[in-house]
Amino acid sequence: MISSECLIGARANKFFAGCFFLLSSTWVSLPVSAGWHGDTQNIMGTVINVTVYHADDAKAEQAIAAVMAEMRRIDQQYSPYIPTSELSRVNDLAPKATAAKPMPISAEMVRLLQKANHYSELSGGAFDITFASLARYYDYRKGLKPTDAQFKELVPQINYKFIHLDTKNNTVYFDHPKVYIDLGGIAKGYAVDRGAEILQQYGIANANVSAGGDSRVLGDKLGKPWLVGIRNPRAEDKNAVAITLPLENCAISTSGDYERFFIDKDGQRVHHIINPKTGKSPHGIISASVIGPAGFDTDPLTKTIFIMGPEKGLALIDSLPGFDAIVITESGKVLYSKGLTPP
Repeated sequence: MISSECLIGARANKFFAGCFFLLSSTWVSLPVSAGWHGDTQNIMGTVINVTVYHADDAKAEQAIAAVMAEMRRIDQQYSPYIPTSELSRVNDLAPKATAAKPMPISAEMVRLLQKANHYSELSGGAFDITFASLARYYDYRKGLKPTDAQFKELVPQINYKFIHLDTKNNTVYFDHPKVYIDLGGIAKGYAVDRGAEILQQYGIANANVSAGGDSRVLGDKLGKPWLVGIRNPRAEDKNAVAITLPLENCAISTSGDYERFFIDKDGQRVHHIINPKTGKSPHGIISASVIGPAGFDTDPLTKTIFIMGPEKGLALIDSLPGFDAIVITESGKVLYSKGLTPP
């Protein structure tokens, strides 16, 4: 169950669209007042928003700049689209490495891979960063899927157990030459946690850091909770809020089938969350939000719920102390973990 220090009740805004009650986290706008500072930038392929309270204007601006610099650093290190990133080097060299001659990697990369492996083991492979072995051949802008030949060749390459990580010596190698990893299901959650850590180093105790659907809040809004809106993913207005969650000192992540998708010739929604066992988009859930202590955990858990499905996914959340979830099914049904009471 979520501590009362994190979730301070919940307020729901109902709307009627086939009785859907659909979610996606977005920050509710706050009035500008003395001591509050903020900035918004496009980094990591998403919108980064930082809002802080500090009486010293110069120190507040320095802190925000430091967070944005860290976001850019993480992007440069772990983007699969930057050829010089460490992730790109791993995907290039780890398949060629061997047990006798593994690839050296940074301590931070070890931490990311170790966390990914933890959730792969916990979920029985539902969360698996090697999904990218096939998923990188989807083109959501052009509406293209991998070919039948690619499905046949690459689905067997999706297996987190093909990643051999040595946490003592900071090395890695892949078992198969076609294995390819993507940290998109975990890196933004890690990034908002890093942002919060930096703000704390500057003595800031009241702040929020968000990166797309991942947010981390510090303290409260000077006596009031931070308000995180959960929007309707099927609405044309991307800012349409269905639920408002009052939060303090925690993280929230939301994943949905509306972020990157296309409709195929059979009328099926093909989205960016991929089932490792099939190489295809799962159906049954359209939105999943997880609340917990850190974005490094809530981020991968949202994807895990999508793959496992509502029943098994929520059962997993219920087994994890300090975490709760809200799930929306394709039929429009809203499901809650045991620690949350429906509004």
